[in-house]
Amino acid sequence: MAEYSIPRCQVVPQADQQTAVTIDGREIFRWNFGHHYPRPFFHPVIGPSGANLVRMGHPGAPDHDHHSGIWFAHNMIEGFDFWANGTGTQIRQRQWLDYIDGDTNAGMAFLLDYYDGHEPDPILKQTTIVIVHPLERQEYLLELNLRLEPMKGRVTLRQTNFGIVAVRVNATIAEFFGGGSITNDIGQQHESNLFGKESTYMDYSGPVRSNNGQTIENGLTLFDHPGNPNYPSKWHVREDGWIGPSLNRDKAISMDPQTPLILRYQIHVHDGMLNLKKAASLHEGFKTRPGWLVERSNQKHRSWEIKQAKS
Repeated sequence: MAEYSIPRCQVVPQADQQTAVTIDGREIFRWNFGHHYPRPFFHPVIGPSGANLVRMGHPGAPDHDHHSGIWFAHNMIEGFDFWANGTGTQIRQRQWLDYIDGDTNAGMAFLLDYYDGHEPDPILKQTTIVIVHPLERQEYLLELNLRLEPMKGRVTLRQTNFGIVAVRVNATIAEFFGGGSITNDIGQQHESNLFGKESTYMDYSGPVRSNNGQTIENGLTLFDHPGNPNYPSKWHVREDGWIGPSLNRDKAISMDPQTPLILRYQIHVHDGMLNLKKAASLHEGFKTRPGWLVERSNQKHRSWEIKQAKS
């Protein structure tokens, strides 16, 4: 029998249109892409404590059920609202392309189509590559690589606060509903100081209940990338428990099939409250690390292949 070692990091497809990612056999997050949802999302997202750090919906407002863990959406694409529920639009996974397991990282690539609810064909496709990097103390990085391409002609992301990545945290982590804090890259805190202001990243950390029942602190830091338009982003943050970089808060962004929109974000799922020195180091590594792409594969039993870009 050939010698075989199970990779530390694995992508594990599940029933009911879900895909889990594990590190050392421990599930750290799950991608939900069932077509009965208005858009796909990550939930749960498990912290080092063993607790889920994100939430489905708002703790007090039932009209915010479009907040789904960590998700992709936009408020106004060519006049169509892909942010709220009940608008007739849908972001739908067309297919997965590649899953990779490994000791230093795991990855998955998939295609998302944006349907405006009026035409039978999507107006936009999003090639999405998710790379997971394990860190010490059961922390990890969730790296998001997005390529948005119009299916035909020109498509405009109109000026808005909402889009294209957002995080809804567990109620116990929220400033208002729990005991948490929102913090930017220079240590400023609270919605009143952060809303609409520039920052290279934003953190939401607070108390959670660990597997043994103790109360400890975990959090998530969402990093912007210098290659993104309007870097550093101005942020939409709320004391009720959500954060998101506003990709085009100040102006619209247009693209066509020859000039797709490339976006990169990184999420650090961490133990304790925000450590500014560590966050700065992780952001520096993210800025200098090449992104990822997916190409047709010539490997046996593999149709597509995730690869790290050369620069």
